[in-house]
Amino acid sequence: MADKEPGDVASTPASNNPLSRKLSKILETRLDNDKDMLEALKALSTFFVENNLRSRRNLRSDIEKRSLAINEDFLTAFQAVKEQLDDVYSDVQAMNECCLDMTNRLKAAKAKTHHLISQTTSLHNESQKLLVKEQVAHAFLDKFQLKPDEIKSLRGTRDGALQPDFFKALSRVKQIHSDCKFLLRTNHQTAGLEIMESMALHQESAYERLYRWTQNQCRLVTQDTPDVSPLLCQAMEALQDRPVLLKYSLDEFGKARRSSVVRGFIDALTRGGPGGTPRPIELHSHDPLRYVGDMLAWLHQASASEKEYLQSLLKSCSAANVQLDEQLGHITQGVCTPFKVRVEQVLVSEQDPVTLYRLDNLLKFYHHTIGQIVNPEAALLSTVAEIQDLSHRMFFNSLTSHANKLLDKVELPRSDLGPTDSLTQSLQLLRDVLACHDASVVPIDDKKQDYKQVFHFSGNFGNSRHIIWLRIFRKYFCLNCISMLTTLKSYYYNMVNCIHLMNTTLALYEFTDTRLEMLNAQTDAHVDTLVSEQASYILNRVGLAQMYGTLQTYKTEQGPISSLPGLDELAVKSAVNKFDSYLAQPDSLTLPQFHLILSSTVRESATKRSTELICQAYRQIYIAVLDPTHGYKDGPAVVPRTPEQVVHLLC
Repeated sequence: MADKEPGDVASTPASNNPLSRKLSKILETRLDNDKDMLEALKALSTFFVENNLRSRRNLRSDIEKRSLAINEDFLTAFQAVKEQLDDVYSDVQAMNECCLDMTNRLKAAKAKTHHLISQTTSLHNESQKLLVKEQVAHAFLDKFQLKPDEIKSLRGTRDGALQPDFFKALSRVKQIHSDCKFLLRTNHQTAGLEIMESMALHQESAYERLYRWTQNQCRLVTQDTPDVSPLLCQAMEALQDRPVLLKYSLDEFGKARRSSVVRGFIDALTRGGPGGTPRPIELHSHDPLRYVGDMLAWLHQASASEKEYLQSLLKSCSAANVQLDEQLGHITQGVCTPFKVRVEQVLVSEQDPVTLYRLDNLLKFYHHTIGQIVNPEAALLSTVAEIQDLSHRMFFNSLTSHANKLLDKVELPRSDLGPTDSLTQSLQLLRDVLACHDASVVPIDDKKQDYKQVFHFSGNFGNSRHIIWLRIFRKYFCLNCISMLTTLKSYYYNMVNCIHLMNTTLALYEFTDTRLEMLNAQTDAHVDTLVSEQASYILNRVGLAQMYGTLQTYKTEQGPISSLPGLDELAVKSAVNKFDSYLAQPDSLTLPQFHLILSSTVRESATKRSTELICQAYRQIYIAVLDPTHGYKDGPAVVPRTPEQVVHLLC
């Protein structure tokens, strides 16, 4: 005991004190986690309002009294509930007794009516089966039989009018006839055959009536601008199942439209349009281009209109292009004869090649244009092609006649060596032909082919065949003309001038490159001759021609050049002095024909080339004179000017 500390001795009585333990317990208690305690304190706060000694001593009794009062209130309330539950129990018991009574009575009634219920159920099931059979029968009749109004639509009225319902009924008949094929695959083959036979009769009767109505309608489309009704289009569509009837109906349409087109064409020729506008086409028969052009324009418009009418009529038909092309060709065939007769009269009476060529281009253009509308095998297109071929031949016949007239006699050349009037007229004719061809609207390939034909056309001249234009042009270059010219060299000048005129004429037009190249080659050949003549003329006038000619054929075994006749030093020096005079005035020795060349380019080129030839000749003479082997002792005195100086003076 002596070893214990004082603190341990003092703590023992305190831990054994009950009040201390309770106080410690209370202090250790956490009220916020004790929900029951909190609820109890809340309930206590409702009636424990004053904290005094008396209240604390009576707290237990107050709580017990309060609990007793609550239980009494609960008992009172539950007593009312119990009474109500007793009433409900009594009612439920009464209802149970009633239900038991009813159940017993129902059992008795069921036992008495069991046979009747079985019979009623059997009748109800049979009624359901009959109802299903009725529905099946109605569905079968709806699918495989026509309604009375459909039969009435197929039979039509006495006046033969056709109603839109007719096509619905006809489509219905076709559908039923097609559906019968399914019946034939089942056990109802007899019904299928009977229905199919009945529908076939309806079909034949309907198609017969439809065909007669369509024929009558097609015969009535004779107006200038017919109105194709929707019913007629439907009729054509329905007749596709009967190709023969469709063809006959289209034939009636084609006959009616053909007579209408012919009548319209004759009226346009003789009477004109409504009220005289436009005026009759034949009033312009004195003007071939307008006359033929108006007829072709009318035919083009009529062809396009008739094609639109046929397309409108057959718009619902599949694969109708063959029928359309055939009927369009038949419709337009009626105007071929009157059109062909009138155009042939114009072509035969026309003599002007330019007008004939314009007609040829006009016919070619409309042949291409109408060919985009009608079938290539159509009679109208064949007629236009025949007339176009005739105009083509008449055009070249007119050119042949013109060429023959020009070739009948040879004109004397003009004093200025220019082209004669006949050549100028021929070139003007060619220019007019090519000009009207440029203005045409034919395809570019056809234009090129026409140019080729115009330049290569051959006509009969005596026993030989020659290109017309070349024959005309060569007329002025033939040997008969040479005898009428002063000298042979004038012929080449006339040739150059004529070729220049032809060149300037052809250069204005396309597809003439080959011809221009040929003419340029001929010009170059003739210019070479002119250049040689000009150079020879100058060398002869100055006295150097003999020496230059000798140098061209000189051989060493002939000895020195100075020993040859006329080539001694004195003669050569005299000629060189004359050449110096020429160098002072080069234009003094120009041939008069040079100034008559029409082309300044050719004239300048010829002058330049002749000068180059003279310089080249002088160079050879200069070299020969300075060569000691040729025997000229004082060569520099004979030819004082060097070739470079001569070139400088002349060029």
